[in-house]
Parts: sequence; structure tokens; C-alpha cells
Amino acid sequence: MTQEKVSLPDAQAHAAQYASVRRAHETELMEDYVELISELLETMGEARSVDVATRMGVSKATVANMIKRLIERGLVEAVPYRSLFLTDAGWAMAKHSRERHAVVFGFLRTLGVSEKVARLDAEGIEHHVSEETLALMREFIAR
Repeated sequence: MTQEKVSLPDAQAHAAQYASVRRAHETELMEDYVELISELLETMGEARSVDVATRMGVSKATVANMIKRLIERGLVEAVPYRSLFLTDAGWAMAKHSRERHAVVFGFLRTLGVSEKVARLDAEGIEHHVSEETLALMREFIAR
């Protein structure tokens, strides 16, 4: 078996690839939290930090730190000893994230990936696909 020679893109294009991944990682957790908060609000009528911690599998302190970041970004509002609330920007982010997740999940299921694995994989992939790739995934699903 012969190995193909790897070629590097030019430095500017290479840097752009890494910058794109860094941006995705920066918002990944925020999107996950906002999406979960929206789901809790829609299904349970409230989103308490303790419920977020339980469902994310993290400590209450970790949730408190993330909620602080989400408030600073204008995505969440918190009233002491009450539920968390999403701002309009938070709802928009949650909707966008949920749509991306649904497309990736549907694409993986169309390929024949089991529901369990597709659910796990979609959770990570949704944050790292371009709008172009999502559009092609939608087309593939529609066939």
C-alpha cells in the first residue's frame, strides 16, 4: 500500500481553517446551554440551574460560570432563586442550533447510522459544519 503525499494549503488558507475551528469551539458550549435552556422552558415551563447541571452532567458551579458568560453575551437573563430566561438573541441561537442539530441528525440517519450513534455524533458535528455543508445535507435527506 502506498501512502499519498500530504500537501499543505497556503499559510493564509491554513490559518483560516484553524480560525474557523476556534470560533466554532468558542460558541459550542454556549449553544449547547442555550439549546438546553430553551428545551427546558418549552417542556417544563422553567429552566433552573440545577436542572441544567443535571442534564449536562456538570456541577452547579460550572453552570453558574456559564450562565454568567451567557448573561454577559446577552443570551440569558437570570432572576435570583427563579428560572433562567432566554433573551430574543438567546431564543434565536437556540432555534438555529436546534435546526442544525436536526439536519445533521437526519443526514446521519439517512446514511443508516443508528439512532443512538446519530444522536451522539450530531451533538458534536452540528457545531462544526458550514452553511454550505448543511444545505447539501438537506438536499441529500430530501432525495
